[in-house]
Amino acid sequence: LIHPQVLTDFADYNDFIEVAEDTVAELDLGGVLQVASFHPAYQFADTEADDVSNATNRSPFPTLHLIREESIDRAVAAFPEAELIYQTNIATLQQLGAEGWAELQRACQADAAGPAAEG
Repeated sequence: LIHPQVLTDFADYNDFIEVAEDTVAELDLGGVLQVASFHPAYQFADTEADDVSNATNRSPFPTLHLIREESIDRAVAAFPEAELIYQTNIATLQQLGAEGWAELQRACQADAAGPAAEG
C-alpha cells in the first residue's frame, strides 16, 4: 500500500505502523500476514537520521507492504540464513558511505529519466 499524500511525517507514520500491526493481531491474522514498513525518512531506533543504514527501509513514498507469512516461509526455506540479507544490505550501504549511496541514487534517477532528460 503506497500512500504518497498521507503519513509523510515519519513520527506519525511510525505511530500508524503500530496501529496496522495491532489490526493484524485483532483480525487474528498474526501468522498469516506481516507488515513491513518503508518511508522516505525511515530511521531505525538506534541510528542517527543521516545514518546510511536507514536506507534499507527507505522508499520514495510511505509504504506498507503486507506480506503473507507463507511467502516468508518459502523465502526462508530457499535462503535459510535470511537475516544475512538484511545484514549484507547494511554492510554494503556502510561500505558505500553516504556519498556513495547518494551517487548511486543519482545514477538510478538519471537512468529512470531516460535519454530525454540527458539531452
